[in-house]
Amino acid sequence: MTRRPKNQNLKQKVKSRIPKDWMSEIRIAYRIVIETAKGIAQTGLVNLAIITTIAAILTIFGSIFRVTLAVNSFVTSMGSALEVSAYLSPEADINSTITKVRELEHVEKVTYISKDTSWAQLKKEIDVPDITNPLPDTLHVKLDDTKNITVVMNNLKNIDGINDTSYAKDLVQKFEMINKIINTATLVFVVIVCMLTIAIINNTIELVIQSRKEEIEIMRLMGVSNWYIKTPLILQGAVYGFLGALVAIIPIDVVQNYIIKMHEFFMISIDPMAQFAVLFSVLVLGVAFSSIGSFLSIKKHLQV
Repeated sequence: MTRRPKNQNLKQKVKSRIPKDWMSEIRIAYRIVIETAKGIAQTGLVNLAIITTIAAILTIFGSIFRVTLAVNSFVTSMGSALEVSAYLSPEADINSTITKVRELEHVEKVTYISKDTSWAQLKKEIDVPDITNPLPDTLHVKLDDTKNITVVMNNLKNIDGINDTSYAKDLVQKFEMINKIINTATLVFVVIVCMLTIAIINNTIELVIQSRKEEIEIMRLMGVSNWYIKTPLILQGAVYGFLGALVAIIPIDVVQNYIIKMHEFFMISIDPMAQFAVLFSVLVLGVAFSSIGSFLSIKKHLQV
């Protein structure tokens, strides 16, 4: 039992000292590429159906993912525009109160609105009776993130001179609900895309294996290594995924153009990395899960 590890170590040392024949390795790589192309050629017109189906699946995924990023951008922009209103008591020291509010964590900006300004604005908007101004001086507090509203609200209530606070609670909750729904839907669809892609490639590679069964058996009898048999089939699946992703880029780009117009219409800034993230995700999903589908098919139908 003690000799076996020594023999293995000896073999590894001897193997490491043997000079590599780079030309031989290049020839093997060339043959793998040829075998991959041969497998694709034998699939015939079915290739178009496979690539088109994968492209359609990736297009739906890419479009949903891009819309999700756009909605997240809208929600973030709308949420950052929300402000907490802090109503001052009549005897409050305005300058001191503003300073204390600005020193709070998560507060980005504080805007002071006098009660006279609020009253004048209200008179412009609606017909009010000729009465004494009942409105208080107000501070509009802008936060760094809507998630911190509760913390800031509690801190504002502890500041002397502030009678009450308020914010558009329903609107914030709706924004958060929309975000959760869209993110969950995107995650679910990613899982569906992966499963469909794997299933399609799995069935395709199974057909290739069946058509080349005798050839593969001959290679195995000749002592051809398992990885030499597996690699062309895995590469074939990767090629399908890559071509499907390339085709999917065209309709996804159309969706991107419409989203850009929406951003411009609502005057909301566009994340320059959003489209790159979508295209990269589509490409990775297409190639990775097509390769996985091939590998699973090989493992299932070939004992190599």
